[in-house]
Amino acid sequence: MAIEKTSATETKAPAPKTSKSRKKKVVRQVSQGCAYIQATFNNTIVTFTDLNGNTLAWSSAGHCGFKGPKKSTPYAAGIVIKDAVERSKETGLKELNVFVTGVGSGRDSAVRALNANGMTVLSIKDTTPLPHNGCRSPKPRRI
Repeated sequence: MAIEKTSATETKAPAPKTSKSRKKKVVRQVSQGCAYIQATFNNTIVTFTDLNGNTLAWSSAGHCGFKGPKKSTPYAAGIVIKDAVERSKETGLKELNVFVTGVGSGRDSAVRALNANGMTVLSIKDTTPLPHNGCRSPKPRRI
């Protein structure tokens, strides 16, 4: 019985990379939809959806290049809306029902920026969750 040894330095050539042909994304034409604005203490996130809830475009302050405490400013919220509106131009979105969540400083300026960027605001609803006296509050600090 003869055992054949293969050298450890022998390597195989890597397989040639084949590019997968992707289908072109079908852009739905939607005139009316919803805007979900999540304004937290740390960030502002905006999502545009159609009436069924399918996402058409989204943007956030971190995605637009803001870092640290600048992400939660009203100026950043205006830039986020501008970026999301640009992304949703190809879908033909014009009229929005706005749902605002959170207590961040960008919530008011985000709604104003929607009007300034050519969107028609049909309704505004505050969907911030409120506790019905759920969790016990922390004890007061003794200074």
